[in-house]
Amino acid sequence: MSARPEIDPSLSPAHESVDLVIDARKPAIDPATRLLGLSLLRRLVLAARRAGFAELHIAAADDGDAARMRTLVSGIADVQVSASAENFASSPITIPADTLGEVDSLKALADRGDASQLHRVADIDGLNIARSRLLGALVKETDGFMSRHFARPISIFVSRRIVNWGVTPNQMTIVSMLIGLSGAPFFLSDAAALQTIGALLFVTHSVLDGCDGELARLTYRESRLGGILDFIGDNLVHIAVFGCMGWGWYMASDTPWPLYLGISAVIGAAGSAIAVYGLTLRAKEVKERSDTGPVYTSVAGAGQQSARLTKLLDDLSRRDFIYLVFALSLFGKAAWFLALAGIGAPIFLLLVLFVAWRERRP
Repeated sequence: MSARPEIDPSLSPAHESVDLVIDARKPAIDPATRLLGLSLLRRLVLAARRAGFAELHIAAADDGDAARMRTLVSGIADVQVSASAENFASSPITIPADTLGEVDSLKALADRGDASQLHRVADIDGLNIARSRLLGALVKETDGFMSRHFARPISIFVSRRIVNWGVTPNQMTIVSMLIGLSGAPFFLSDAAALQTIGALLFVTHSVLDGCDGELARLTYRESRLGGILDFIGDNLVHIAVFGCMGWGWYMASDTPWPLYLGISAVIGAAGSAIAVYGLTLRAKEVKERSDTGPVYTSVAGAGQQSARLTKLLDDLSRRDFIYLVFALSLFGKAAWFLALAGIGAPIFLLLVLFVAWRERRP
């Protein structure tokens, strides 16, 4: 769909508050068709709402079809469904019901009347293209190198298959966290085989940890609670792994300094998590008063006074370090990473506090 949508004069809203009319009278494909966990119509309505259309009207072919449309969008407020187009006063934007629900393209339509980015799902080929578009949009700009080229393709592969199973994002977060925590005790041993098992579980946790956000974005179930649960789960896994590395190295060497490194890494990781939430995430939550959207995006707040340092900290906070743990574990040397974490984690904490202090200076 490359041209700006024509406004059908027979489909004007009964109330001026209606922002968008979805024409479901003669769709090329059934609006009830499922696509990655949602019907096409429900996906379109949710995406339109997220794009800024507050009031929506769905024009059905007849009363029976209207009843079916109401079922497809049940639970979504401020959506009118009817088979009547009479007594409509103004001229809203009208799009066909076989339009793919994508927030960015619908936002362009809402803000500028630009319909060039809209995709019509007219047949099976169009449905496959739509699926590819939605899955491709799951890749984040903030993904590290290994996350982008290794973890993300696997997590998207998994998400694509479980999105229709009814698995919720929060359930996936808990599964991922439990897998990561189950891997931590293997680092109590200095045996390469056991450390490798622990590292594989650690990597599996990292890969599956991407699925909760992917499921949430695919089905429009992002929430602050889910984001915070994900943030806490990640950090609990890191703390457990660092703690077990320190204790295992201490038991194997019978000297206290590995224990000190473990304590330092745990304090640095826990302190950084608390600082990032307390100084940046909580501030954003209070400022935005929003129940949706990502929780963790940057270690900095809204300001940009420490842009270069913030970018460095953001890069360091990504999870690519997990693959170094795996490489060292193959040789039974996972604890070597603890030497880096025991020194680096407290430094990271101090830098986060410094950035937060600079951002809050008058």
